[in-house]
Amino acid sequence: MHAYNRLPSSGHSSPSTPSSPRSRSPRLRSSSNSGGGGGGSGGGRVKPSARFTSGQQPPRTLANRITGAILSVLVRRQGIFLFAPLLYIAGILFYMGTVPFDVVPIIRHRPAPGSVYRSPQLYDKLRPEMNSDNSTADAISTIWKNSYRGGEWRPCINKSSGEIPESNGYLYIEANGGLNQQRTSICNAVAVAGFLNATLVIPHFHFHSIWRDPSKFGEIYDEDFFVKTLANDVRVVNKIPDYIMQRFGYNMSNVYNFKIKAWSSISYYRDTVHPKLLEEKLIRISPFANRLSFDAPPAVQRLRCLANYEALRFSNSILSLGETLVSRMKERSANNSGKYISVHLRYEEDMVAFSCCIYDGGEEEKRDMDAARERGWKGKFTKPGRVIRPGAIRINGKCPLTPLEVGLMLRGMGFDKVTSIYLASGKIYDSERHMKPLLEMFPLLQTKEMLASPEELGPFQNYSSRMAAIDYTVCLHSEVFVTTQGGNFPHFLLGHRRYLYGGHSRTIRPDKRKLALLYDNPNIGTKKLKEAVMGIENPFGGRASSGKCLVYEHIVIQKELRLKDQMTQYIHSLAQIACVGVTGLRILDPPQ
Repeated sequence: MHAYNRLPSSGHSSPSTPSSPRSRSPRLRSSSNSGGGGGGSGGGRVKPSARFTSGQQPPRTLANRITGAILSVLVRRQGIFLFAPLLYIAGILFYMGTVPFDVVPIIRHRPAPGSVYRSPQLYDKLRPEMNSDNSTADAISTIWKNSYRGGEWRPCINKSSGEIPESNGYLYIEANGGLNQQRTSICNAVAVAGFLNATLVIPHFHFHSIWRDPSKFGEIYDEDFFVKTLANDVRVVNKIPDYIMQRFGYNMSNVYNFKIKAWSSISYYRDTVHPKLLEEKLIRISPFANRLSFDAPPAVQRLRCLANYEALRFSNSILSLGETLVSRMKERSANNSGKYISVHLRYEEDMVAFSCCIYDGGEEEKRDMDAARERGWKGKFTKPGRVIRPGAIRINGKCPLTPLEVGLMLRGMGFDKVTSIYLASGKIYDSERHMKPLLEMFPLLQTKEMLASPEELGPFQNYSSRMAAIDYTVCLHSEVFVTTQGGNFPHFLLGHRRYLYGGHSRTIRPDKRKLALLYDNPNIGTKKLKEAVMGIENPFGGRASSGKCLVYEHIVIQKELRLKDQMTQYIHSLAQIACVGVTGLRILDPPQ
């Protein structure tokens, strides 16, 4: 037996050796064939002198061979997809290392049109033209070119003459908020008390941390007149009888308190509140602002309007000073036949802070607003995840107009510097700086502090609701009323002025979205400003799409009536039309 030999023998049975990889190369095979055949002792080798023929490439360098081998392996095994991102990142890093950072281009964000407060720059450009304008046109009389000729509308709030049925119990409400929010509560309370056939207790006013006014009902309104006016419709008393209070230990906290949702329907009071009133004989509703919806039956609406436009009269002290200031405004408006404009300006510190808008006060303004928000609304604006976009707020028309912006709007409408203006407002934020341009445009501007002596204002000085009542009185009797921010104060005035002036009152309600775009246009001149404000031309080219004025309207009785910011009502009856203040609607008879 022979041992197994791994080495081949010299016999014919031995396997042939595998061909060299070098001999399998197509290029080398071609060279061998061209060298004179495959037989003979030199058939498998190529002479060094004959390896390259004419026209062939020179031999590759070692680096080329290594690169080719790597790429060959990557392509064959699809590894290129793994290394491509690494190669890309390496290339980027290499490029960045060769370029200094001070020459890398910086991409700057361009603010959207209308998102930045640029009114001061616009005023600086227009001021020379405004100062040189010596026109004395009576804009108050001529600006409304198409006056309403449909006739006078007369109130048809008729007082009841019959007897009131026996009371079902007592209704005690607590009114929260400022002057006009409390007024809403009073009107709603009268309507609910009449509907439930309850005796209304003179409303109690909450002390609010913002308005900080401890005034009682009788210190703002004429209490006796209120009770007398409603005598044939709703019983009103200023005190709950002792035999009722004795049941509750003379403690109002023991009285059943309804927590009613905002804008509750009258059916809720019928189905839920009325049975409890019959059972307890005394119920309490706190808070009560905006606790009754607007879509109430006509009989309920009539009580609302009777309370608002007839029964609620300011106290003698407020009414006396208010009428005195009206007389003084008319005296100072002799060049306009005693006519003056009233402007309700909401640019107090708390209003600016709540809006979250940014103006031109820089870091000082930011500190003031942050502090005001924390004082008034602890943590509300700093909750995790809350995003505040001041630019979007301005574009949407939610930013309070500054005194400067109001002045630009009025000058654009055609009111000249001899126009008499009464400014109704609280304490203007940074008043010295913000009021300066408005006084330059309208030197005859007056406020209650300028019209009244310190001695006359003394009894009201530290009471925000009483001061607001004085402003309300002067605005009520103005020829034109300008509202700049919305809210309860202008809503009440819109309805009340219609009620007094036969259904017609001149009111300016700015479209602040369009004004934001207009004031952000750096190329506008005085002529273009007037054209844009008067609605002749869109400030950025083209005609106004709505066909109406951009910032004002002639208020007349319309079928579409504004109840709140998002609510409208259509009245299709020819016999009566509803005019709406914030408390509901009032009924006007058509002209004869």
